[in-house]
Amino acid sequence: MGLTVTTAMRRAVSFFGPREAVVHENTRLTFLEAWTRGCRMANALIAMGLKPGDRIGVLEDNSAEASDIFLGAAIANVVRVPLYPRNSREAHWHMLDHTGCRALIVAANHSADIAGIEKELPAIEHLLVRDDGYEAWLARQSPEDPMVPTDPEDNYIIRHTGGTTGRSKGVIYTHRGWLAATRDWFALGNAPEPGDKCIHVGPISHGSGYLFVPMWLGGGVNVMLDKFDAGRALELMAREGIAYLFAAPTMVNAFNNHPTARDYDWSKLKYMMVAGAPTSDATALTAREIFGEVLYQMYGQTEALPVSMMSPRQWYSTVEGSTPIRSCGRVLPYSEIEIWDEDNNPLPIGQSGQIAARTDGQMKGFWNDPQGMAERVVNGWVLTGDIGVLDDNGYLYVLDRSDDKIISGGFNIYPMELENAIASHPSVLEVAVYGIPDEKWGETPMASVVLKPNVPACTPQELIALCVERLGSYKKPGRVEIREEPLPKTPVGKIKRKELREPYWAGHARRVAGN
Repeated sequence: MGLTVTTAMRRAVSFFGPREAVVHENTRLTFLEAWTRGCRMANALIAMGLKPGDRIGVLEDNSAEASDIFLGAAIANVVRVPLYPRNSREAHWHMLDHTGCRALIVAANHSADIAGIEKELPAIEHLLVRDDGYEAWLARQSPEDPMVPTDPEDNYIIRHTGGTTGRSKGVIYTHRGWLAATRDWFALGNAPEPGDKCIHVGPISHGSGYLFVPMWLGGGVNVMLDKFDAGRALELMAREGIAYLFAAPTMVNAFNNHPTARDYDWSKLKYMMVAGAPTSDATALTAREIFGEVLYQMYGQTEALPVSMMSPRQWYSTVEGSTPIRSCGRVLPYSEIEIWDEDNNPLPIGQSGQIAARTDGQMKGFWNDPQGMAERVVNGWVLTGDIGVLDDNGYLYVLDRSDDKIISGGFNIYPMELENAIASHPSVLEVAVYGIPDEKWGETPMASVVLKPNVPACTPQELIALCVERLGSYKKPGRVEIREEPLPKTPVGKIKRKELREPYWAGHARRVAGN
């Protein structure tokens, strides 16, 4: 049959049964306790009539109870479909509908968000709200492991894309693909050991969830944080002696600028994976100063990951012919990356084009979306939609999303370049750059900037001058706005450039302009 997520996790229980496995607030579960709860959940799903391969939607925050369905779905060989708490009701409806979920589990604090949705979706036969009666309900289920057969090619999870270019797509991972993807997060070493602790500061429905299985298989502890707050996360990291975490760059920036970040001893921390969005030089260098030589950077997507990575030693190194700090790592030994032109032909080293990736840990496909598959996968290669370039040393540089490119006066301008320059100013907390209409140039870059508190302020003119100095006059922002409210972000901390850009394009037929 071969190794599956389920058989690998079951084996870990036999090795680490009495060790601590899951922590959330005052709840601390051993491997055996967590697995038994997972078996109870699996038996409940089977009793509902769910069969291997059926889908179950899950709407929840990180918690000890979240591990019940994380484990239980795998034990029952049921496919988990995580919903994202910060999404709209319409987005939840779409994810449940197009995957044909037969059951839905909802944490009590999110039940109002989707009230009545099961009546609108005839495929949903069972709704379980985790309210005050949940523990008694779970205790009534059989604790015996049902030993449902699983195969490496069985579907394991359906994760959804961000839906930034339309309705989100359901990305299918098999057991084999998920094990490969999570294995390769440690391709550069530093794999978890028994007793190591990983804090999930982001939702396990997103990027942080890739660390749950490796921590479990290595005998580590998954520490749950239900809502991200930089101060609370830092205190918990220090108190628990955290060794591992995944964080989006905006989270790392929040850590860097929290007044307590330098007050703690970070000697137990050994692996902070930064991914999900580009990382500015200022954020990377400040984090290194605070946390030490523990930052790893990875590039990948829901559809294929990881494809490039670098260790702290590589990230901050000096390499002739390369600029590692501006890169998103080197091509991993077990991944393939090519840069393609508009006709999907590979380009030579040093030329920019669309990044195409092929990995062991990539999706099986999009759920019920052959057209989407045909557009995104060519001969087994996933077209990322990102514009990038490879150098002679194998470092990958992501220039930007292809649809975020600004064409101003015939010149291609990628927002990340300007964001890096502006973020280097000591007064800047966060920045987003996007294109807005311009009568003369067609489009011009616009920068929305939030300044740090309690530091000398800067003016838009200073930031424009900084961009001219760093990048040249033709790439400078046409406008800079200093704002007090934080920039809008996705559930995993990516800045929503499109939301900032949209008001400026009201009344325009297209979101690009010619000169």
